[in-house]
Amino acid sequence: MAMRSGGLERALSSWQQAMIAMGGTIGVGLFLASGTTIGLAGPAVVLSYALAAPLPISVGLALAEMAPAHAEPGAFGAYAEAYIGKWASFATRLSYWFAEIFAVGAMASAIGVYFEFWFDGIPSHVFIGAAALLAVCANALNVGRFASLESVLSSIKVLAIAAFVLFGTVLVVQSHTGMTNLVSDGGFLPHGFGGIWLSLTLVVTSFLGIEAVAVTAGEAKQPERTVPRALFGVVGSLVLLYVTAMLVIVAMTPWRSIAETNGTLTGSPFVIVFRQAGIPYAGSLMNFVVISAAFTALVSHLYLSSRMLFSLARSGYVPAPFGTVDRRGIPLRALGGSTLGMCLAVIFALFGRQVFLPMYGTGVVALLSIWMLVLVCHVRYRSRRGMKFPVLSVLGVGLVVAALSATPWVEGLEWTLPIFVGWIVLITVVYKLRYKTLSFDLGENRDV
Repeated sequence: MAMRSGGLERALSSWQQAMIAMGGTIGVGLFLASGTTIGLAGPAVVLSYALAAPLPISVGLALAEMAPAHAEPGAFGAYAEAYIGKWASFATRLSYWFAEIFAVGAMASAIGVYFEFWFDGIPSHVFIGAAALLAVCANALNVGRFASLESVLSSIKVLAIAAFVLFGTVLVVQSHTGMTNLVSDGGFLPHGFGGIWLSLTLVVTSFLGIEAVAVTAGEAKQPERTVPRALFGVVGSLVLLYVTAMLVIVAMTPWRSIAETNGTLTGSPFVIVFRQAGIPYAGSLMNFVVISAAFTALVSHLYLSSRMLFSLARSGYVPAPFGTVDRRGIPLRALGGSTLGMCLAVIFALFGRQVFLPMYGTGVVALLSIWMLVLVCHVRYRSRRGMKFPVLSVLGVGLVVAALSATPWVEGLEWTLPIFVGWIVLITVVYKLRYKTLSFDLGENRDV
């Protein structure tokens, strides 16, 4: 019988933790939002992905050190309380749930966009609703079965990207144009370094999800060993896959033909390049892959949001019923409460509104802010233990600030930062009314 943590079953291996994180990370940020990043940076989007890599690496290293010391559900809240204060714990846990429900809604919306490739005449809310229902059913499985399902689906997704890179490389080598698409239309930097900066926010989103390893620590076997191993594997694999995949895309076809520039997305660049290559059924096959990728990410992020809501309830921040589990150890009420984003996606789709970028961007801003908090906590963590100053964590904070500062100039993301700031003000007022104080004690009196 697997051990339990706060009612949750400790059953996850490092491989399953890594696959849950990969499932939540490789998804719409790469497969759909990359059309916008290509529109912003042109072929230099390859540099955008390479320049963004130090941020997930710094977060991964920070989590690898801190997660085993705080192996419990709602790990970010534990870091915040230990190294900043109780208000930070409250705000972090609520904001992570806030971010995830928007991310979940965006991923469901993306599935509706993908199905338009085959069924342009069928309303997208049909596919969004069906994906939402299936995701809830998958999350209602016990954690061992859920992790096994997620591991299989995520493995298929990683293999599909690797196959895309290999097959695309062969097409580029055999074509008469070779690598000329990288420089033939406005040069490699058609929008200058400003385009790389503007694309940074959405590029970084392609790495959001690695923090899932910290969230799953509460259901992990031997977290002090499995968490670091899973994190290093996830970050290294993602950097390699993303940079090579984007290089293949912009080398295979002129970048303007796959760029999205008006804030409304029409499909995945991964699908478009194969359709333009004229290879029979290749576009449909790739569309199936990106739908599978989006659904896997949807399932994974719904898992994360339900666990964070469960943690909030167990900490007394939200109504206690959300902190209960059934006889199998599944927090079904927290799962139901985390479907809000998908419900919003269905409602907007009923009125013919595509809300992928606004919903995704709002979730991204919140998650990036949490990443910044993790890095600040890591600085405190090392200082508390007399360890070497984490220069990479400070660099990561700078990259988060650079990414967030670009949002007002990216179409579809203009209001995402103000929305999140409004959310922080709201929950701060709630905290003040409930606890009659704001605590910024930097965890000085805590035994950590």
